[in-house]
Amino acid sequence: MKKTALVTGASAGIGKATALYLARHGYTVYGGARRTDNMLDLQRYGITPLALDVTKEDSVVACVNHIFAAEGGIDILVNNAGFGLEGAIEDLPLQDARYQFEVNVFGAMRLAQLVLPKMRENRYGKIVNISSVGGKIAFPLGGVSRQQICRGSAERQPSQ
Repeated sequence: MKKTALVTGASAGIGKATALYLARHGYTVYGGARRTDNMLDLQRYGITPLALDVTKEDSVVACVNHIFAAEGGIDILVNNAGFGLEGAIEDLPLQDARYQFEVNVFGAMRLAQLVLPKMRENRYGKIVNISSVGGKIAFPLGGVSRQQICRGSAERQPSQ
């Protein structure tokens, strides 16, 4: 039986590459992102693009429920959605930092909360949280870089 994967942030970069890799290796792949128009090319590889904004509860629940209904579960969750903010900490709006935490940390946590019960029920599951070197190394103009804090937090989420 084919394993089913959900890759967040699949519209570009590491997320798109991960979705393609999994599809080429026989997985049933769903790619989630806000910009579904940037995922249309994935369909020729058998990847199903889904609208997903990890900061919106209704979007996250709808995405997971869609896959559960179609596939019976999600075997692999790749939490890749994320972004970085750069600049001196005194110049970056706190509202932007809060939004970055919503995407980079709380979005990944919420998806894990939704898929873990079904993974336990199916007695199989893997969750991969994509991080950043920014979680380990400070860069100039990162201040107390939100990217470093967010991605470092994602790395340190306790495993089940």
